[in-house]
Amino acid sequence: MNEKFYNLPPEKQQKIINAGFRVFSRNSYKKSPMQEIADAAGISKSLLFHYFRNKKELYLFLWNRAADITVEYLTQNHCYEPADLFEMMERGMRAKIRMMRDYPDMSAFAIKAFYEKDSSILEGIQKSYHYHFGLKAADALSRLNPEDFIPGLDLSMMYREMYLASLGYLWEIAQWDGTFDAKTLEKDFQKMLTFWKTVYLRKEP
Repeated sequence: MNEKFYNLPPEKQQKIINAGFRVFSRNSYKKSPMQEIADAAGISKSLLFHYFRNKKELYLFLWNRAADITVEYLTQNHCYEPADLFEMMERGMRAKIRMMRDYPDMSAFAIKAFYEKDSSILEGIQKSYHYHFGLKAADALSRLNPEDFIPGLDLSMMYREMYLASLGYLWEIAQWDGTFDAKTLEKDFQKMLTFWKTVYLRKEP
């Protein structure tokens, strides 16, 4: 990426980033014109191309920026500290709800990007996703006590199932109008957590 972007004042960088999140969250990758992003950022298209060589570079930069912001919020909410998986997920839910309030366009962009099928960016998105998911899953699984769960349960499969179900739920609600209702999200996610506990946790004798 052109280092001139990082030489911009932080507020100008943020304006371009927010413009990218907004436009890409409302359209597919293919149907998101750089001119529209430039207009939303208040700069010329030629200047936008001065900072990012092409649309693909900007898109992947935004995807990785969204991942970095997510880690920041999860860390601030102490999501990586509990040994209890469901407490960890509950803290993560609260962190993501806060993040959605602060970065509504980024949250919608990240969900849309995860399901984007354009061949020119698919490999980059999936490679980044598997890297971040692998780190998070390995950390979470390392702190679980198999004795807390039903005998013979494949913990890595359970974690992946819950993670993908959560993503699928976010995608579903994002299809309504592109916005997130924090109260509905929290209520529904609590129901999901309760269900998973009844399915996966070891029953007391």
